[in-house]
Amino acid sequence: MTSTGSGLAVPDWPLSFGQVMPPMAGGVLFEHGHRLVATTIGILTIVLAVWYQGRETRRHVRLMAWAALAAVIVQGLLGGLTVLLRLPPLVSVAHACLAQGFWALVVTLAVVTAPSWTAAPARPGTPRARRIHPAAIAASAVFVQLVLGAAMRHTGAGLAIPDFPLAFGRIVPPFASAAIGVHYAHRVMAAVIALLVAWTAVVAGRDPGRPDVAIPARLAAALVIVQILLGGAAVLSRLAVVPTTAHLVNGALLLAALLVAALRASRAALAGAARVPAAAAEGIPA
Repeated sequence: MTSTGSGLAVPDWPLSFGQVMPPMAGGVLFEHGHRLVATTIGILTIVLAVWYQGRETRRHVRLMAWAALAAVIVQGLLGGLTVLLRLPPLVSVAHACLAQGFWALVVTLAVVTAPSWTAAPARPGTPRARRIHPAAIAASAVFVQLVLGAAMRHTGAGLAIPDFPLAFGRIVPPFASAAIGVHYAHRVMAAVIALLVAWTAVVAGRDPGRPDVAIPARLAAALVIVQILLGGAAVLSRLAVVPTTAHLVNGALLLAALLVAALRASRAALAGAARVPAAAAEGIPA
């Protein structure tokens, strides 16, 4: 929607030009279509929360589902404020970041309610499993990067550095404005994330007993390469709709892949920690 400049194609909220269904043409198609999708997601999240409340025995999972519902409600309100206040950067950035937080919650729910989650993880007692997996660090870095990207996008800093891969023909650009600083920070964080994802893939690949962690880690390694290329394409195309939108979608997929790897690795760590006291009590080496 931001990529097409349709953020204020519908200037009122919660209705659209005072209607439930306005003529779907031009920017209204994107703006009102965005609202329809948001409404559908809200309804599905209500169903999800109620379903888990009745079927899920784990209290923390039920709470997570209700947290997702709370997030989608707040997200809708932030979306309304974004329109009524005429796209203020702070509210727009918060709206974008909460969307990623909601996405992370839904991905987490999908992982922890999958049949494989309740099955005994492979080799849960290994020392490697008990360490913080680099996938968790990489996922955290990606979320920070999404915040930087939202700030860059909603403050008009997307083309503050107009060339790629260099910045004004240099490795370090002249910081003549705050927009250049935000844009360059986004690029530096991209390099950091690439290293973290490579580390994640190497660590995951060293444990042949954990393909459930290695597969999303390798997927993340492929996605981070695509993400950097899409970021360059977005700059060189002057923020054309297709590469810019693909860059946003691929960033969300990268976050999901790393989150899946981190969650599965942490499941093994928790199982390993639980087995150590039990083994000690029985006089068996853990």
